[in-house]
Amino acid sequence: MIDAAGRTIDYMRISITDRCNLRCRYCMPDGITQVAMSEILTYEEIKKICTLAEELGIRKIKITGGEPLVRKGCVDLIGMIKEIPGIIQVTMTTNGVLLKENLKALKDAGLDGINISLDTLDHEKYYKITGTDACDTVLEAVEASAESGIRTKVNSVLQDAGDRQEWRTLVKLAEKLPVDVRFIELMPIGCGKRNTGVSNLELLDEIKKEYPDIRIDPEIHGNGPAVYYRIPGFEGSIGFISAMHGKFCNTCNRIRLTSTGDLKPCLCYGDIYPLKELLKNGTDDEIREQIKHAIENKPAAHCFEKPGEITEAHQMAQIGG
Repeated sequence: MIDAAGRTIDYMRISITDRCNLRCRYCMPDGITQVAMSEILTYEEIKKICTLAEELGIRKIKITGGEPLVRKGCVDLIGMIKEIPGIIQVTMTTNGVLLKENLKALKDAGLDGINISLDTLDHEKYYKITGTDACDTVLEAVEASAESGIRTKVNSVLQDAGDRQEWRTLVKLAEKLPVDVRFIELMPIGCGKRNTGVSNLELLDEIKKEYPDIRIDPEIHGNGPAVYYRIPGFEGSIGFISAMHGKFCNTCNRIRLTSTGDLKPCLCYGDIYPLKELLKNGTDDEIREQIKHAIENKPAAHCFEKPGEITEAHQMAQIGG
């Protein structure tokens, strides 16, 4: 479908749980008030939404959380969605803690790509950021994922408070491994409002000083707004997702589905288009119409640069990262 701003909306991010086995300081350091499992969409309901969304032009699906792998049957869901004619890609975002033990099953299910969140390779800093001692586990998962042949990306959110220079070790992951290391600017959502993020413009300048031969990578790496660079001799690329200092709303191609069945056209605003009740008591036509309304009413742009105008009050784990 084409939205009111003339953008083709062909990508849906689906949160399948608000649970997570980490307590990252910019996401949910103190946990969240979790909704009852009875309020979470079943996998059959998610597949139905994907099937009807595909009829409206959604071609690519991203499975997110919380942490999707803490929900039993996540791998089965990926296989279910891959079976839908017209869905050309299913990928997943994970913190990596449970990834290695599930990697073979995910590949067998047809998963096309994995994004792994990792903000530091320093064990002490990792513990301070996440509240757990799983740095080695996640690093092993990154290596195993890259070796599996599944397209692998490492997502890093840097903050001025102590971890700004972590980019120096993170970029080296792309030197020997065929992974894209991507730096994502912290967005003022939930606990992200309490922290100060790092500007990707400043970060790129720092990287250029150390790697003066870095060049724009023209290759298309996925569905999102990342701008990629190549460093000569590196296996992978370096990407930048700059919501704060490189506003990319004019090319946004996505909608989001929360674990409780609400469609969100934009991460910045609290507007939702509920599907759960329609799944129980409505018709397929009514569900399609609700999906259409969500796309047609997608805002032209976010307002992260104007915090007072942000209307989304939930934590990122409740929305879907």
